[in-house]
Amino acid sequence: MPGRLLLKADFERALSVPPCSRSTHFAIHHVGRCLAIPAAAAKVAVVNELSTSLSTPVAPAVDDLGCESLLGLVVPKRHARRAVTRNLIKRQVRAAGQRHEQAFEPGLWVVRLRSVFDTKRFVSAASPALCEAVRLELDQLFVHAFKRLARA
Repeated sequence: MPGRLLLKADFERALSVPPCSRSTHFAIHHVGRCLAIPAAAAKVAVVNELSTSLSTPVAPAVDDLGCESLLGLVVPKRHARRAVTRNLIKRQVRAAGQRHEQAFEPGLWVVRLRSVFDTKRFVSAASPALCEAVRLELDQLFVHAFKRLARA
């Protein structure tokens, strides 16, 4: 599964480009790049902080540097009022990321909820029908995004 996108600057960078794939309710933004330093290796470790020690900051190992894919989620309250619905959508996006793990290209991936699911059709905030509808739409969205990026 792709790593988690956590930094505000990375979200802003990914959302600044046009979506590579859209559906009725979702959009996927992708910024392809090779990350210079993964988030975990970005923090320089100091072995000992005593002034009498001869320790120096330890740089990340060369094998830790490289390309990876990071997945971020944007599920605003204005499109999913209840926390139960927002959490269901986030779980479905992460599950779709796991199902399509092999197709992810290195870079920043952001899945954004862009419109409201019809509350008349999906009365319950976490109904099985809503779960299935979200899953199907996300699978189609990811497949379309991967095909479009493969052509480019």
